[in-house]
Amino acid sequence: MRDDIIGAALPRVEGPWKVSGHARYTADHHFPDMLVAVPVPATVAVGRVRRIDCNAARAMPGVQAILTRETIGHIARLPEDTKFEMDEKVPPLQDDEVRYYGQFVALVLADTFEQARDAARAVVVDYDAAVPDVRMELEPGEKPKVETERGDAGKALGTGAVQLDETYRTPVETHNPMELHATVARWEGDRLTVYETTQAVINHRGVLSQMLQVPEERIRVVTAYLGGGFGGKLWPWTHSLLAAQAARQVGRPVKLVVTRQMMFRNVGHRTMTQQRMRLAAEANGKLVALQHEFIFHDSRAGMSFEACGEATGHLYSCPNLRVIGSSIRRDLGVNTAMRGPGAVPGMFALESAMNELADRLGMDPVALRLANEPELDESKGVPFSSRHLKECLQLGAERFGWSRRDPAIGAMRDGDTILGWGMANATWLGMRRPAEVAIRLHDDGTVAVRSATQDIGTGTYTVLAQMTARAVGVDIGRVKVEIGDTELPPGPVSGGSMATASLVPAVTMAARHAIRQLQDVAARVLEGAEPAFEEGRLGGQPFEELLRRAGVGHVEGQGTGGWSFKDPQAKKVSIQSFGCHFIEVAWQPSIARLAVRRVVSVIDGGRIVNARTARNQIEGAVQMGVGMALLEETHYDPRYGAPVNCNLADYLMVTHADAPQVDVTFLDYPDEALNEYGVRGVGEIGLVGVAPAITAAVYHATGKRIRSLPVKIEDLLG
Repeated sequence: MRDDIIGAALPRVEGPWKVSGHARYTADHHFPDMLVAVPVPATVAVGRVRRIDCNAARAMPGVQAILTRETIGHIARLPEDTKFEMDEKVPPLQDDEVRYYGQFVALVLADTFEQARDAARAVVVDYDAAVPDVRMELEPGEKPKVETERGDAGKALGTGAVQLDETYRTPVETHNPMELHATVARWEGDRLTVYETTQAVINHRGVLSQMLQVPEERIRVVTAYLGGGFGGKLWPWTHSLLAAQAARQVGRPVKLVVTRQMMFRNVGHRTMTQQRMRLAAEANGKLVALQHEFIFHDSRAGMSFEACGEATGHLYSCPNLRVIGSSIRRDLGVNTAMRGPGAVPGMFALESAMNELADRLGMDPVALRLANEPELDESKGVPFSSRHLKECLQLGAERFGWSRRDPAIGAMRDGDTILGWGMANATWLGMRRPAEVAIRLHDDGTVAVRSATQDIGTGTYTVLAQMTARAVGVDIGRVKVEIGDTELPPGPVSGGSMATASLVPAVTMAARHAIRQLQDVAARVLEGAEPAFEEGRLGGQPFEELLRRAGVGHVEGQGTGGWSFKDPQAKKVSIQSFGCHFIEVAWQPSIARLAVRRVVSVIDGGRIVNARTARNQIEGAVQMGVGMALLEETHYDPRYGAPVNCNLADYLMVTHADAPQVDVTFLDYPDEALNEYGVRGVGEIGLVGVAPAITAAVYHATGKRIRSLPVKIEDLLG
C-alpha cells in the first residue's frame, strides 16, 4: 500500500477535461431529432387553473407539441413508504391546483429553444386566484417537535448569574450554481436514458421508476459532471419528470434546461428560520440551561425539514437543555437542502447567542467556549470518536493573533478603518451511507474503479483515485475512475459531507477481493507458496505481467459499505467534525463600507484525503458564509408570491471583490470509528459558523448587534 498518496495535495485528475472543454455536462448532450422543452409557469401563487388556451402557441413555427394536464399522461405520486427521496411531493401537471408562483402548468416542445420559449409565452392561462401568504414573519408553529432534551431547561433558565433571551432570523437563500438544472431524456423502445443534473444518480433512478412506473432495470441516469449542486440538486425536481414523460409521449429525445428565473421558484431554496435562544450561565461562564426553539417555513407542495437544533445538543456541556422545532406553511416553492442544512442557520443562532453571552459576562468568547467543553456527547451519553475542538480554538487564536484583540467597541483601527474581530465554532456530523465499488486490475497495468456516485465539483474523481491507488499500491496515474452512471455498482449520494467517507470501506474491500482473485490467477503461473501482494506486485512481479502470463484480461473485486448508524462499533460513539473561524471585518463609516478582510479557519475533519481539494472546499464554503452574512436574501412580492430578485444582477452573492483572504488549517486526526482510513468529510463544516463570526466582528467594530441576516448597511448607520 502507498500511504503517501493519502493526504497529498494532488491536482484534480479530471481537471484537464474541464479546462479544455472536453467534459460534457448535462446540457451538452445532443441527439438527432431532439426537441427542446420549455415549461409554462403559473403567474399566481395560490388558486386553480380554469382554462389553458394553446391555439396561438401551437400554430407558431417549430412547435411540435404542447402538453397540459389533459395530454401529459399519468405521473404517479412517490409512495409514502419509499426509500427514495423527493422534496416536492406533488407530481407535475396532474391536477389544476396552483401551490406556488411559477409552478409548471404546461410544457411546450419545439425544434429550438427560441421557438419553445416564444411559444411558452404565447400560451394563455386563466386562473381562479387567491391572495398568497408569503410573509417572512413566523409565529409559533403547531405541535413543535422535541429534538433533544435533558434535565429541566424551563426551570433552570431562571437561575445563573446571567440570562439571555434573544431571537435570531435567517432569510430565504436561493441556490445559484453556475450550471442550471437540466434534463435530457431519451427513450429507446421501453428503455429510458436520462442525462441529469443530480447529486444522487441512484436515488434519481428510483424516483423516476416509481413515478413513471417503469422498472428500474429499464432506466439509466447519467451525471458525468455537475457544475455545482450545494444541496439543490440532491433530489429530483418536476422538470426531470416532465422531460422524461414528454419524451415518451412524443417519441423523440427531449432537452429541458430551466431558466435562471426558474431556479428561484422550481428547484428549492434554503428556508427562512426564526430561532429563540435562551441561555443561563454562572459568573464563570458555565452554562446552566439552554433552550433552542426554531421555526421554519415549508411549502404546500412539500417540504424539507430544517433541523436547526441538530448541533445544539452536543456542542457544549449543559445539564439542562431543550431543543424544539416546528414549521409554518407558506405559499412558496418547496424548500430543500442547502450546504449545511440545519446546522448552518442553527449555528448562526447558537453561536450568536454564545457571543452575546460572553459580552454580558465580560468574558473572552474563546474562553467561554473552552469553559463549556463537554467530556462526552451529552445528548447521547456516549464518548466522541474524536474531538479536537480545544486544539482548533487554540491554534486558530494563535494563527489569527487573537491575543492582540482589544474588546472595546471600535477600539481597533487601521488608519481611518475600524477593525472588528469575531469568532465562532463549527461542527458537522460524520456518517457513512451504503456504497458499492468494483475495482478491476487490467493486464495493461491500469486499475479501474467503478461506482455510481458522482462528482459535484468537490473532487470525488480525484479522492476516489487516491484511495484506490493506496489500496492497490500503484501510482495514481494508472487509476481510471468511472462514476456518475447507474449502470455502475450503486454508490452514495454526494451530500452531507458523506460521499468520501462512505466510499472508503467499499474501496478497501473491493481492492482486497481483487487481490485475492489475482493471487488465484498467480497460483497457476507461479511455483511455491502464495506470494504476498505489495506495491502492485505479487511475488515481486507486476500484476499486469502475471495476468498476461495467465492469459487473463483482468480480475475484479467487489466491495460494499453500509450505514454507519447500523454499525455496532460506530453506534458506541458520537462521530462529529469540529472547527472554528476567526474573522476580521473592516468598517469605513465615512463611506458606509463594510467588508470581510481575512478569515482563519481550523478544521478537525478526520483524515484529509487530498489537502488541495479539501482546502478548496473550506475556502469556497467560507465565501458562501460571507454571502450569507452580508448579501444573500430572496425577496417575494406579497401581492403575487413571486420572487422579485430572481436574477444574478439583483440577487447579491460574493464576487472576487468581496472575497477575503482565507487561511485554512486541518488538524488531520484520523477517525477510524467511521472507516479504516479515518476519513470524515469537509464539504459542509467550512460554512457552519461563518455568519455568527462575522456578526460578532461587526458588533466589535460598530457596536451594532445584528440578529437578522443579512447585515444591511442601514443597520450600521446612526
